[in-house]
Amino acid sequence: MMGRMPRSSLRALLSIVALLSLRAIAADATAEPGRPGHHRSGGFQNNHIEFEPKGLAALIRWRLDAARAGLPKPPAAPTPTVAPDLAFVRANAQAGMRMQPAVTWIGHATMLLQAGGLTVLTDPIFSERASPLGFIGPKRRVAPGIALAELPHVDAVVISHNHYDHLDAASVRALGAQRGGAPVFLVPLGLKAWMAEQGLEAVELDWWQRHTVGAVDFVLTPVQHWSGRGLGDRMQTLWGGWAVLAPDCHAFFAGDTGYSKDFADIRARFAARQGADAGGGFDVALLPIGGYEPRWFMAQQHVDPAEAVRIHLDLGARRSIGMHWGTFELTDESLDQPPIALAAARAAQGLEADAFSTLAIGETLRLPPRGR
Repeated sequence: MMGRMPRSSLRALLSIVALLSLRAIAADATAEPGRPGHHRSGGFQNNHIEFEPKGLAALIRWRLDAARAGLPKPPAAPTPTVAPDLAFVRANAQAGMRMQPAVTWIGHATMLLQAGGLTVLTDPIFSERASPLGFIGPKRRVAPGIALAELPHVDAVVISHNHYDHLDAASVRALGAQRGGAPVFLVPLGLKAWMAEQGLEAVELDWWQRHTVGAVDFVLTPVQHWSGRGLGDRMQTLWGGWAVLAPDCHAFFAGDTGYSKDFADIRARFAARQGADAGGGFDVALLPIGGYEPRWFMAQQHVDPAEAVRIHLDLGARRSIGMHWGTFELTDESLDQPPIALAAARAAQGLEADAFSTLAIGETLRLPPRGR
């Protein structure tokens, strides 16, 4: 017989059940004639599996198992943080085509990418909780590496999907009100209407569609995940990764994903543009390494570090940076476990430490311009 559940665990269970049990209806599995295979009559589906989000019973089983086992365990070490190099980031944002390619980890899946004269944010979340409500749901454990008020002018924002830890209403509204004008918001199909409800304009793309801002091409790519934000909207808006193709840097942002053939497909799709004479593959890939336990619940939707290394190899990326860890306590692994598991997975593949590494929150990695 299970002992009395600690109040903190019970609160966490009730919070997650309250949030996730709202997503009650999945998209109809019927393909729409004459449309791409991932378009279904009730929404969207993945390329390589018929994904069905876990139901309430599985969610409750997971959370009860975690409570019994006392998971996640407290981290043995805090998430690394450093003071941001604001002087460089701000000067770089104003450098135009003299900009040095660079990435700065803000936290979770929020990365500040600077390339091709643009400053780009991925999946911005600066709020204290990844939740529709300010008093329940996963709480931020580490402050953003750069506060919203300290950001340079952001030229573009890419959104991978609509889960609360990747699409935060308060954050996108704040960015829309930044001094100097709103950034270009790039979103998957179905999210333009939600952005309009926030008072924001957005460019909406399907997989493999492109939108160009200045000298930079943004291409929405397939990844293996799902969407859902409220009552009855499971898989009714699209999800995806982003290829950001600038003259001086080719970057890939995976958002959230399970492991699939999609990443080999992405490499093949851009092969003509990324041949050896054109500078090679992605200069940097921003890949999730956290949010993966327990595997019976998470495997189809969140990669573990070993699978993230496989994605790095499938993409043919020059180097990868692990993200989606250390910020919100979302799953059963400890906050500090993903980099440890990444190091073991990297070694198992014979990769050098800098081939696939992590940053401290607030840290900036400067990249050599493409072709050098």
